[in-house]
Amino acid sequence: MALATKTPTFNGWPVFPNDDIGSDFKAVTVRATVVQASTIYYDTPATLVKAERLVAEAAGNGSQLVVFPEAFVGGYPRGFVYGVSMAYHTTNGREHFRKYHSAAIDVPGPEVDRLAAMAGKYKIHLVMGVIERNGYTLYCTVLFFDSQGHYLGKHWKLMPTEAERLFWGFGDGSTIQVFETQIGKLGVEIYCAPTADSSNEWQASMIHIAIEGGCFVLSANQFCKRKDYPPHPEYVFASAEEDQTPDTVVCRGGSVILSPSGTVLAGPNYDGEALISADLDIGEIARAKFDFDVVGHYARPEVLSLIVNDQPTNPVTFASTSTKIEEKSK
Repeated sequence: MALATKTPTFNGWPVFPNDDIGSDFKAVTVRATVVQASTIYYDTPATLVKAERLVAEAAGNGSQLVVFPEAFVGGYPRGFVYGVSMAYHTTNGREHFRKYHSAAIDVPGPEVDRLAAMAGKYKIHLVMGVIERNGYTLYCTVLFFDSQGHYLGKHWKLMPTEAERLFWGFGDGSTIQVFETQIGKLGVEIYCAPTADSSNEWQASMIHIAIEGGCFVLSANQFCKRKDYPPHPEYVFASAEEDQTPDTVVCRGGSVILSPSGTVLAGPNYDGEALISADLDIGEIARAKFDFDVVGHYARPEVLSLIVNDQPTNPVTFASTSTKIEEKSK
């Protein structure tokens, strides 16, 4: 796998991921890796083993930030219809959803603890796409960890796309967060975009986000062949099944790293499983903002403004509980 070889520096001195550089240090150059690899479907323990192997490889090549694809832990149900049609569900479809639900993880939970330990062991900032089990509803979730092995928080997919709405719940504004870390602000300065979209149009969207946001964009997608999923008839790819062989590519990847100017730093890769790496010159963010700062000198809040409801939207609340809280506060 081709990897960048330039060593990050700080004030002219080389900086490596294992250096103890203090909590007030802000890296000048960050080596980032996006992982392009497939889930081991319906086998979450094996997927976590694979994830650690890939993290170890990226860390061994100097990476300080590693971003995994959407739904890497738990799986992306590509091409699967779960026996669903309007006002109709099959018994087999319900059973397949049970298996998918079983492969998902709880947050917090033992898998989250393992991912945190992984980040701390290899001293990398880790961004991991998972399928989260919250009761009996599943969410497409991204988890964030720092290089000390701390779980920072999560982001729920706000609006599942197309048929994803059959399987995943809608996120809310409580998980639209920015995580300030030693290597920069994840979500603003370094925009991590786990995805399942391998289209050419996705590449255009990523370039636009990089330029509009004046940020680095790290887009990680799975590369999958038919043989990476359970065999037919256990897993059926809708009407395309008859045209597929074990080596048929069902997701071609396209993972990419972009600068704040929209320049491609690495990728897009369509060749197979890979680690795609680049060195991010953090100074590029300020250079890009000089031209176009959407929430700074380019903002016109008296004309256009954005209000984000960042409160959890719990489906059930109890008036008696809120009344008791109010009485205690008096």
